[in-house]
Amino acid sequence: MRVRSLSVAAAAALLALVQPGLATAKDDPSTTVTFTVTSGALTLSVPVSANLGSGAPGTTISAPIGPCTVTDNRALLSATWTVTAAETDFANGTQTIPATDATYSAGTVTTTGTITVTTTNVTLSNSAQTVVTGTAGVGDNTASWDPTVAVNVPASAVGGTYTGTLTQSVA
Repeated sequence: MRVRSLSVAAAAALLALVQPGLATAKDDPSTTVTFTVTSGALTLSVPVSANLGSGAPGTTISAPIGPCTVTDNRALLSATWTVTAAETDFANGTQTIPATDATYSAGTVTTTGTITVTTTNVTLSNSAQTVVTGTAGVGDNTASWDPTVAVNVPASAVGGTYTGTLTQSVA
């Protein structure tokens, strides 16, 4: 019985030595440790150009335009962002096809970090419209998609190469 009492006392003494903070004297020096988590910017990268291919009057010409990526390095506790898209009318010399004859479909979005993404398929116009939104973001996050642009070529369209400018932005 006496041996057992000594074993309990020895275990308690050992535990006091192993536990952090229990074995320090009250005048031991201490160090306050600090650090800074840096934050960055909210950016959008998009392809410089895209060729949808070709088709006859009265058909639809469509293709993915290439990867678009939102990078949110703002390191926010509650991050949100919105991507908009606007299209100029498509021109071939003096011939035009209105922007409203085109559609934008974001398709599948791949994300990293914590962000909830919603897409909206739109008929393009000269005015910016929401196409992708990010909500409930925490810290840094990214979202990438490869949108498809489709142009309904009017039956009255004149042959030639038509060019328009798709402007996407994030805020």
